[in-house]
Amino acid sequence: MISELEQSEFYKCKVLLVHGGRLESKAAIEGMHSDRIFVDDLLSPTSGFIWLGSNNGFIFIGNEENVGFNSQLSHHFNTVIKSDANKMGLTGFEAIGDHPKWNKTIKNVFGEKLKGYNQRVYEIQKDHYIQKNEPLLKQGYETVKITKSILENNGYITYQNLGFLHTKLLQFWPSFERFLLHGVGYMVVYENEIVSVCFSGVVAGNVHGIDIETLPHHQGKKLAQKGAHAFVQDCLENHIIPYWDCMEINEPSVSVAEKMGFQNMLNYMWYSVPFE
Repeated sequence: MISELEQSEFYKCKVLLVHGGRLESKAAIEGMHSDRIFVDDLLSPTSGFIWLGSNNGFIFIGNEENVGFNSQLSHHFNTVIKSDANKMGLTGFEAIGDHPKWNKTIKNVFGEKLKGYNQRVYEIQKDHYIQKNEPLLKQGYETVKITKSILENNGYITYQNLGFLHTKLLQFWPSFERFLLHGVGYMVVYENEIVSVCFSGVVAGNVHGIDIETLPHHQGKKLAQKGAHAFVQDCLENHIIPYWDCMEINEPSVSVAEKMGFQNMLNYMWYSVPFE
């Protein structure tokens, strides 16, 4: 039977992780974000899956050949998970293996014709960072670090779309306090409007996964690159490893990462799965 763990029991899944697995898996088990974990056995799990709090997908962990667990997955997703997902407007989900052996199992369980996408994972060390490629902002744009006073709107500047920043952070963090304690973030502003953000979307140990978004009407001005440089500089000065995860076909994102000096550490697959 597939059951959901209480967050206080997430530590039981630590033994299910593998070296070189997903950063999100490690962060979930550390209880850093608003994730949920489902397992085959509440006392001594051998297989399970993580529902990422950002609703970006599900990561399967542990033994991929657990017949009893695997035989229940499709039914569990199309009943229990589907019910909760539909309330959030989700008609399908992303399935990711914490290690490559899960790829075959995911297709066996959810359908051989699933559409798969290749992801690239990059990290950067201080001696690889290429600061000379940092772009200059056009007049009127400014890079600002995300602070408590900004989030609480009690600074000397009032940002007209603070809700944009609030919404982005709460997609990944259970509270602003948790983000401020463990994360790093920068934003680019223009005429008191927050037009681009770059922040720690997922954190495990000293590794910080980057999330970036620029408002449509300000795209094409290298604002994401500028925010990313500010983020990376801050991380490297504080012994934090920036982690960049993007689709292989997203050539602009790949280009930005590589121009900054990020090194491709590994690739993995994710699958788009519709609910029945």
